[in-house]
Amino acid sequence: MRNLLIVSICCAAAAFVTSCRTKPAGPRKTTIAVIPKGTTHEFWLSVKAGAVRAGAELPDVDVEWIGPEKEDDRTQQIAIVENMVLKGVDGIVLAPLDRKALMGPVAKAKAAGIPTVVIDSGLDGNDWISFVATDNFKGGQLGGQRCADLLDGNGTAIMLRYQENSASTENREAGFLEVMAAHKDKGIVVASSETYGGATNASAQEASATLLRRFTDSEGKLTIDGIFTPNASTTIGMLMALRTQGFAGKVKFVGFDSTEQLTDALRKGQIDGLVLQNPMNMGYLGVKAVVRHLKKENVEPRIDTGVVLVTKENIDKPELRDVVNPDFDKWLKQD
Repeated sequence: MRNLLIVSICCAAAAFVTSCRTKPAGPRKTTIAVIPKGTTHEFWLSVKAGAVRAGAELPDVDVEWIGPEKEDDRTQQIAIVENMVLKGVDGIVLAPLDRKALMGPVAKAKAAGIPTVVIDSGLDGNDWISFVATDNFKGGQLGGQRCADLLDGNGTAIMLRYQENSASTENREAGFLEVMAAHKDKGIVVASSETYGGATNASAQEASATLLRRFTDSEGKLTIDGIFTPNASTTIGMLMALRTQGFAGKVKFVGFDSTEQLTDALRKGQIDGLVLQNPMNMGYLGVKAVVRHLKKENVEPRIDTGVVLVTKENIDKPELRDVVNPDFDKWLKQD
């Protein structure tokens, strides 16, 4: 009897301790899945930093960052979106790899009551609630005007494209070509604009090297005067090809996006202009927009995150610091 009493007391005590250690379940947090085009380039790390910052300012929100490793893996990105729908996240922030291929997954999200905010690159259809991005056509125009100014109204230029069905870069390419066409009567010619560099630095370097050889004469001299590239991978790839073939700094070169490698080349005179976005702002405003929508607040269908032209002359201006050298490490260390 005495032993039974001791066992009963011990069990009661254990139950008491367990109940003290078990915290009552708190309110469920809102989960926002942020799905970029890729997860390796510095651009996407900046987007992630902005999303993490937004999550830090919203204590009832969890930001889940998940995306394909490579920027040409449409199949994986589609699977990720569909998995997030099955998981039952509350909202999605998506940078679609393909403006058409991601329409179906986003439609499924909408049918499941999960709103999607599109960032960086456009998506066809109307199943998303807001588009948070650079004015990419304007960015292409800035690049085109810089190239035209460098050529002083006369010369031959080429453009290396990114990849098919990428709405953001297609708009940049169109903006560049529009400006070049406006200078046609003054003597500017676009000799090539149909070659694609692809999503990786390596593929872009290979495509650039082939393109440069096409415009190299028998004496080993370039027969072009200007180059435009519409994103980080094509700009890095072209830079590496120019260096390998000994042409860096010998042709007017305008690119897109900011990395330490590219801004260093700009300072050295191997790049003559970089059109820069604000990727941290995309991630930040993307998360904020979907949360506002979930709270039944008004969300603008188009949110412009800004675009600027940076040159060797203005790169160190204080007002450009956040786009030239964003402090994304501050936020990623909290992740």
